Amino acid sequence: MLLTEKSTAEKFILSSETNTSPNQRLLPITATINDKNHLVIGGCDVSELVTQFGSPLYILDEETLRTSASQYRDGFKEFYAGESQVIYASKAWSCMAIVSILASEGIGFDVVSGGELYTTTKALEMSGFTTEQISNKIYLHGNNKSVTELELAIDSECKIIVDNWLELETLARLTAEKQKSVNILIRLTPGIECHTHDYIRTGSIDSKFGFDANQLEGVFAFVKEKSFINCIGLHAHIGSQIFELQPHNDLAGVLADWFKKALDYGLPLTELNVGGGLGIRYTESDDPPSITDWVKTVAQAVTKACEERNLALPKLIAEPGRSMVATACVTAYTVGGRKVIPDMRTYVSVDGGMSDNPRPITYQSLYQVVIANKMRSENAETVTIAGKHCESGDILIKNIEIPDTQPGDTLVVLATGAYNYSMASNYNRIGRPAAVLVNQGEANLIIRRETYDDLVRQDLLPSRLTVNN
Repeated sequence: MLLTEKSTAEKFILSSETNTSPNQRLLPITATINDKNHLVIGGCDVSELVTQFGSPLYILDEETLRTSASQYRDGFKEFYAGESQVIYASKAWSCMAIVSILASEGIGFDVVSGGELYTTTKALEMSGFTTEQISNKIYLHGNNKSVTELELAIDSECKIIVDNWLELETLARLTAEKQKSVNILIRLTPGIECHTHDYIRTGSIDSKFGFDANQLEGVFAFVKEKSFINCIGLHAHIGSQIFELQPHNDLAGVLADWFKKALDYGLPLTELNVGGGLGIRYTESDDPPSITDWVKTVAQAVTKACEERNLALPKLIAEPGRSMVATACVTAYTVGGRKVIPDMRTYVSVDGGMSDNPRPITYQSLYQVVIANKMRSENAETVTIAGKHCESGDILIKNIEIPDTQPGDTLVVLATGAYNYSMASNYNRIGRPAAVLVNQGEANLIIRRETYDDLVRQDLLPSRLTVNN
């Protein structure tokens, strides 16, 4: 290889350096190559992290996560004249370390289950936040919240984004029984289409989420009569992994119209939640808007929509998830065996797959990889990266060019911070991987690797099935 030539992995790093918005990069912002030709993230050699902590291994770069959070937070302060609050969509990846980091950056939290609510509350308590600070930072979502979840939300005094009539009626009953008020936002279906996968499109009319337009006036009238329910805002979300900006302009107008209508009903609305949905760069061909451009578009659209309707600027809420955490994390695997089918395909197997990253088999999602211990090596073969699970569809990436690999090499899949650990399973009774947080050369374990004992911890064996019974 000529000295002036660059390997594909080197080009990934160089191209990433030109993008200041983390969601437009392929690698975390701290990614470099050391004199061993190894990938370094957060000042830590990725291959050495695998030696120390094992694989598969999620590696979360603290600086990238904090940069994404600050770009969202500071962007709204710059482009929106009213009050604003960025809340992290915890479904992307909920764990106590992420909660603590984002809370320290002034970020709030969108949670979608009792488990996420408990995790977030516990992490904030351990991080030193007061009860009042905690309740103001959390919004509970969900299209089928259980009574237990609603009771937990009422008792924790977080805000609840109400999704349907059953939930609204249940809340009215529970709050009356407890003689305890609750602050809610009404989720509506805006009827806006955007180009994304069918499974992650949530703003169209044909969606399981939110009240339809023909229900909203009835909802407003119902809420107006309930003394323990304070309707403080409206919410809508149009989908995920979106590269378009125009739908957010359309959404602002729809929300502002209904905001004005709710005020006419006498509801004390002060908040407008526009959801999230900004996409990230998973492959070289992906070209998402920057975080700053997305924030600017949303802020200006809401401002214009309110001005046109003579509305005072509400508190503007946004819910980024994927675009805040995805690029901050990579997953490191150890290369195992290979199968060569002449004139057809070469499979290279790794020690993980669909149990730690179900997105390829679920959404046909595409990813980019590097070989962490061969960062300056040229691509030499086209292979298909196969997982270890007993499933023909357990394929992480098809037909990708990589350097020659040997068993024991460290293969790294990029941008795995969103919907990887959060959707991980124990398929084939494989334990979920460990996760480490890296920053300035220090690596801290934030999630332990599951053991075999963990896998049977919840199993019960009736006494009648034992041999000596």
